[in-house]
This record gives sequence, C-alpha cells and structure tokens, in this order.
Amino acid sequence: MSAKTTAKPRAVELLLSPVNNTHLANLCGALDENLRQIETALDVSIARRGERFTLRGESIQTARASEALQRFYALAKDTLSVDEIQLGLIELINRPARGDALCGGLSPALMTRKTELHGRTPRQVEYLKHIQEHDITFGTGPAGTGKTYLAVASAVDAIERELVQRIVLTRPAVEAGERLGFLPGDLAQKVDPYLRPLYDALYDLMGFDRVAKLFERGAIEIAPLAYMRGRTLNHAFIILDEAQNTTPEQMKMFLTRIGIGAKAVVTGDVTQIDLQRGQKSGLIEARQILKDVRGIAFTEFQKEDVVRHPLVARIVSAYESHTSSLEGK
Repeated sequence: MSAKTTAKPRAVELLLSPVNNTHLANLCGALDENLRQIETALDVSIARRGERFTLRGESIQTARASEALQRFYALAKDTLSVDEIQLGLIELINRPARGDALCGGLSPALMTRKTELHGRTPRQVEYLKHIQEHDITFGTGPAGTGKTYLAVASAVDAIERELVQRIVLTRPAVEAGERLGFLPGDLAQKVDPYLRPLYDALYDLMGFDRVAKLFERGAIEIAPLAYMRGRTLNHAFIILDEAQNTTPEQMKMFLTRIGIGAKAVVTGDVTQIDLQRGQKSGLIEARQILKDVRGIAFTEFQKEDVVRHPLVARIVSAYESHTSSLEGK
C-alpha cells in the first residue's frame, strides 16, 4: 500500500523592475490591501521584500498572480483602486481559461458616461453583441454577472445614439423571500424599492441631472410589470429585470408588448425564484418555448462571469456544489 502524499504549494520568485518605490506602494495598496485582493481572487499567498515577491500556490495560479503583479505594476504610476484591481483580475482569470473563441473579438463600444465600460468576460462580450444584433435577448445566470447593468448600459447607448426614442425598464413587484406588508406613500414610493437597482444603474451610467431631464421628457420610464398590459411599445429599448419572478402569462404579455423599432432584453436568475411554491416561472418556460425562434438570442452566464467581489464567484460555486450534492442523494 502506497502512502498518499499531498503536494506542497509551489513557490515562485518574481522580481519587479525597474525598481520604483512609488509604483511598488501603489501596487501593494494601503496595508497591502491590493495584494490581499490578488491572493483571494487567485487562491495564492504572496510574500514581499522590497521589489521581490514570493508566490505560493498551484502552478497555474502562481503564473496568473505573477502576470497580475506585472500588469498592475505597469499601471501603478497612480494609486490603484480596489475596483481596478478586482476588474483587472476578472479579465485575467477569464482570458487564458476561455480564450477569444467565444467572444469573437473586441467588446462593442458603448456610449455612456463610463468610457471604460466594456465586456469583462467572453460571455459578457457575447451578451453585448447579442443585444446589438437581435431584437430580443435573454440574459440568464447568477448574481453579479452584469446581466442588468450591461442591459441598461446598452439601453443608454441606444438612446444616446438616437437609435430609440425612449427607455422602458420594468420588473415584477415580487418580494425576495420576505413579506414587507403595507408600504406607505403614493404609488411611486410603493414600487420604488423594487425598481431601485434600475435607478442606480441609470444614475451611474448617465449622471443624475441627465437622467432627471430624460424622466421629465418621458424618455425614460420605470414601472412595475403589471403596468405593461395593453400597451404597444414602439421605438423603445425595453428591459425586463428579475424575469424569473414572472408567471408564464406575464412573460407572454411582456413579449407581445414589443412594437415597431423596439428592442427588448430579458434578464433573470432561475436559481432565485421568489414566486409562490408550485408557481411556474415564465422565464424558464420562455427559454424552452423560444429557444429555436429566429431573431431571439440567449446568453447563459456562469459563475466565471461574476464581476463583483472575488468571493461572490466562490459563493456561487459553493451553492452550486451544495445543490448538486443534495440532488445526488
């Protein structure tokens, strides 16, 4: 019987040059916070003495960490924010593992206030291309993959380029596992908590003043899904968010609201359905019914596409593993 051995993490030495103490300080961040972000995202340990770094972990991960340190060092003329570190790591993690075959080239340019906005993973690039090339696009997958944010960014791009006359954002008013009871205020105040993520994305991409002016002109409308019944939306960019909480009847109603010159994006996460037990999700049914309909595109995001804190991808993965183990029993 042979004894089972556990491989020790491999140590890799990295020397950054030319030596620049300011760049090194910006690279590491306050109290080495940037190094901790790299360690968490890539599952490695990093030790530093001056410009000399020692990386320990699996070989593929230490290679990525080495590339990350060199890339960020080249950008460290100014202070590096946590956002820059985390988004840079997401691109690095996905690029070598997935290649460019899926995304088929560069990310489409979007005309928003955030000039650096682009698809960070191959599926995000695919999603943006689907939105531009199809009248109806479904984006499904776990939280943090950019489904809603990139859809709103595409809507902002379309109205800024005058491809559409208005933006219509809607979602079902279904409570996420809680019963909130009576909500005070007028109708707008009652539905505001459900629609707040859409407001936040608009303000981030266009600025508060620009959004306020478009609201005044009626060029942006945010409303509960129930208010879509009986309408025909022409020359509009329409987004249905949290679509996993629609019933089949609501989903059919929404998809048949689309008029001339309109474009629609439907987003949702089928693992976070808040409908009553036994109620079928309209998003799940629509994916089955419409999968072969020409002119409709589907993008299925995975945990690798999460662009939030590096731990979010691990949380999603842990829940997937737990669910799989329960199903296997």
